[in-house]
Amino acid sequence: MSEQLLIQNARIINPASNDDFMGSMLIENGIIVEIAQGEIAAPEGAKTHNAHGNVVAPGLVDLRVFTGEPGHDYRETLGSASRAAAAGGVTSALIMPDTNPVLDDGALIDFVARRARDKAEINFYPAAAISKGLDGDDISEFGLLKEAGAKAFTDGRKSIQNAALLKTAFTYAVNFDMPIIHHVSDDSLTGSGVMNAGLLATGLGLKGIPHIAETIPLDRDVQLAEATGVRYHAAQISCAKSAEIIARAKKNSDRISAGTSINNLCLNENDIGDYRTYFKLSPPLRSEDERMAMVAALADGTIDVIHSDHDPQDMEGKRRPFAEAVDGAIGLETMLSAALRLVHEGQVELITLLRAMTSNPADLLGINAGRLEKGAPADFIEIDLEYPWVVSEDDLRSRSRNTTFEGARFSGKVLATFVKGKQIYGLKD
Repeated sequence: MSEQLLIQNARIINPASNDDFMGSMLIENGIIVEIAQGEIAAPEGAKTHNAHGNVVAPGLVDLRVFTGEPGHDYRETLGSASRAAAAGGVTSALIMPDTNPVLDDGALIDFVARRARDKAEINFYPAAAISKGLDGDDISEFGLLKEAGAKAFTDGRKSIQNAALLKTAFTYAVNFDMPIIHHVSDDSLTGSGVMNAGLLATGLGLKGIPHIAETIPLDRDVQLAEATGVRYHAAQISCAKSAEIIARAKKNSDRISAGTSINNLCLNENDIGDYRTYFKLSPPLRSEDERMAMVAALADGTIDVIHSDHDPQDMEGKRRPFAEAVDGAIGLETMLSAALRLVHEGQVELITLLRAMTSNPADLLGINAGRLEKGAPADFIEIDLEYPWVVSEDDLRSRSRNTTFEGARFSGKVLATFVKGKQIYGLKD
C-alpha cells in the first residue's frame, strides 16, 4: 500500500525555481507527486500535516561536515551527527575525509556509506581525499574512489601546497567529471598564526594570519582551474579580496564556485573576547568589514554556498591557552538560525539564503536533493521564521559542545524535518 502525506497551509519556497507561494504538497512513498498553490484535495487515507503558514523549504545540504567516525567516535558518530543535522534542518551532508583512517581508499568510502545508511536518518555522502593520507604528496585513486561512492575530492582541513600536484589532481578530476573542493591556505604565510592579523591580535599578544595566506593560494587555484577546466569549489573564503578573485574568475568560467562558513558570515574577530577558544577557527574570524564583505558577496551571488563547517572537538582540545587550542566548532544545529539573522536585518533575501544551503550545494555534488518539485525526494523542512530561542549547549544533540553560538538569541527555528516523507525531527521531540 502507498503511504501518502499531504502538507497543507504552507509558505512553499523552492529556491531552484525561485518560487515562493502559499500552497500544498502531496507526497507518496517518499516522493513529491504534486505541489501547487492553494489547496490540494486530501486523498482518502492520507496523513496530513498543517504548516500553519510557516515556511516549507527543501532540506538543507551541508558541504562541510566533519565527524569522528571512524577513529574518533567520542567526538561524533554518524548517528549523533545525523540527530544534530535533523535538528538543524540538514537532510543531506558531505562527510569530510579527515578520519582515522583517512578516506583515501575505495573500501573505506564504501564502509562509511554503508555505515551511514545503517546508522543515520539523513543522507550522508562521503568525500574522498585528494591526496593519500591527506599528506599532499601523492594523488589518491580517483576512479576507484568515485566507483565506491565518493561525491567529491577534498583534503578537508588541509590545503595542498604543491601547485604541480594540485594541477595533476585537477586534470584527473576532469577525466572523472568530479568536483574538487579545496581549503585555501598557504602554510608558509599562515605559519604559527592563530587569529586574524591586525590590531586586535597585536593587543591580545597573539600571532596573526594575514589575508594573503588565503588570497594567494586562491588566485593560484583559480588559474589552475581555468587551465584544466575542472569543477572547482573554494571550500571557504573569508575576506573581501577573496570575493573579488572569485567574482573575476566567474566571468571567465561557470565551473568555479565558492563557499563560506556560517561563522565568517555571522561572527567577527571581536567575538574572541578574552581568549575564548571556541572561536579559534580556520579560516579565522576576520574584521567586521570583512564579515560584511562576505554578506555582500552572498547577496550578489559571488558566494554560492553556506556551510556549517561542523567540526566537533573534545574539551581537552579546546581547554588550552588560545594559541595551543585546536581549531573548529560545531554548527549543524545552529547554521540556519544564525543565517536568518541576515534576513531579519534586511541584508540578504530569504530565497537567496536558502538557495545557498539547498539547490546550489546539491547541484555542485550532482545529487538529487535541495528541491521541492514533482518527482523529487520528499526531503524538506518546516521553519518558523520568528520562533525565539536561546542556544544552550546542554540542549545540543552533537556529542561535542564546542559551539560558537552558546547563549546566542535567535529568531527562527526548524520546527520539523522530513526525509523521504518521514518526519525525523520535531521541535517537541
